[in-house]
Amino acid sequence: MTTILPGLPALDWTNGTTRFESLGDDALRLEATAGVDWTNDASGKEAEPQHGATSLAFAVDGDFQLSARVRVDHPRTTFDAGALTLWADAEHWAKLCFEWSPDGAAMVVSVVTNHYSDDANAIDVHADEVWLRISKIGPAFAFHSSSDGRQWRFVRLFRLLTDSPVRAGFLAQAPLGDGATATFTDVRYTPETLTQLR
Repeated sequence: MTTILPGLPALDWTNGTTRFESLGDDALRLEATAGVDWTNDASGKEAEPQHGATSLAFAVDGDFQLSARVRVDHPRTTFDAGALTLWADAEHWAKLCFEWSPDGAAMVVSVVTNHYSDDANAIDVHADEVWLRISKIGPAFAFHSSSDGRQWRFVRLFRLLTDSPVRAGFLAQAPLGDGATATFTDVRYTPETLTQLR
C-alpha cells in the first residue's frame, strides 16, 4: 500500500510495516515496536545483522535534499531514535539518527553500511529536537544536522557501494526498549543538487 505525503514522492515500507500517522501536509509520526533496529555489526558481536525496523521511504531518482525536524518521545531507552534513512538492501543502507546514548544524552549518530556498518557519533544535542538532512550529490550522499533548520553542520559524505535502487525515508527504532515514537515535522523534499557541502 502506497502512502502519500504532499510534496514527497510516493512512500511505501522497506521491510514490513509499523504504526504510522500523518500529521498534516509536512509531518508524520512513526512508532517502533520493541527490539527493532538496523545494524550490521562490524565487530562481529551480533550473531546476525538486525533489520527488524522498517522505513517509510520513496524511490530515489536523481539528486535531492530531504530534511525534517525530528523529536523522539520521552522516556527514552538507549539507542531509541528517529532517523532519516537510505535503503538499497540488507547489506547496503545508511541512517542519520537522533539517538539516545548509553550515557542518557541525545546525539546525532550516523551509520553507513556497505556489508558492515560504520557507526559514528557526530554531536550532542541539548534540546528535545534536531533537524536532519540527507542529500544526494551525483553518486554520493551527504548527511547534515542543524539546531534551527537554517544553518547546517556537515556530518559525513559517503557512497553506498551497490547498483541496486536506493530508497530514502523515515524510521523509528527501539533496539533495547519496549518501543519508541518518533515525530518528523517541517518535512521538506527538494529535487535539487546541494551546492554547499560544508
